[in-house]
Amino acid sequence: MQTSDFLAELSQLTMGFTPVVDPIYGAEVYRFLDLSTSNTIIDSVDTSSAEAIAVYIDTYLSKTGGKVAYGGYLEKRSIYDRSLYFGTQEIQLKRNIHLGIDIWCPSGTAVLAPVKGRVHSFKDNKNHGDYGPCIVLEHTIKGDSFYTLYGHLSRASISELEIGQEFNAGETIAYLGEPEENGDYAPHLHFQIIKDLQQNEGDYPGVSSLGNLSFYKENCPDPDILLKIESKVKG
Repeated sequence: MQTSDFLAELSQLTMGFTPVVDPIYGAEVYRFLDLSTSNTIIDSVDTSSAEAIAVYIDTYLSKTGGKVAYGGYLEKRSIYDRSLYFGTQEIQLKRNIHLGIDIWCPSGTAVLAPVKGRVHSFKDNKNHGDYGPCIVLEHTIKGDSFYTLYGHLSRASISELEIGQEFNAGETIAYLGEPEENGDYAPHLHFQIIKDLQQNEGDYPGVSSLGNLSFYKENCPDPDILLKIESKVKG
């Protein structure tokens, strides 16, 4: 399926704001969070500390009257500098451009399937700064498969999961993990759409280098095409 056709079909799978975490959080309590290198306030935050990041996000939400922070698609971030997992410092090869959307809310929060799908794979990705427990769902549009990825989950979320297990739209598939199990991050969901999974299982790059960005930008479209947070929040 051509990219333009895929995006059009993808957009039609949801008709409005579609939560991917507990629906107790309505769109009115979502607040856009900028964690990019252009946000100079981040320079004063110890991004090597999950606790320091959590304090920064909680303070931001308190000041703005929000309950859930979101954002990050194609955001260039310095937060990945703390982990050797993201590799070289060479500009074209350094992986620091985020390919999904992050939903920041408390550990234990339910994670939902935004559209009907089946479990393709799951894995506990234990590298420092990695996803921790991660689930990949497979979906179909007119006979073609695409995938959604859910990272930074609790280990209990994958303890009894089965390959091929089906979930309807809005069903709980997992719960958010604590820093000690989610890759050492403040609790949040990394949600990503993937057109071609490239034979990965329970994993897929969630951060790109500048040199590979053109491929990943096409293969991993903006997750808001399904969640439609922006249109609801900014009205």
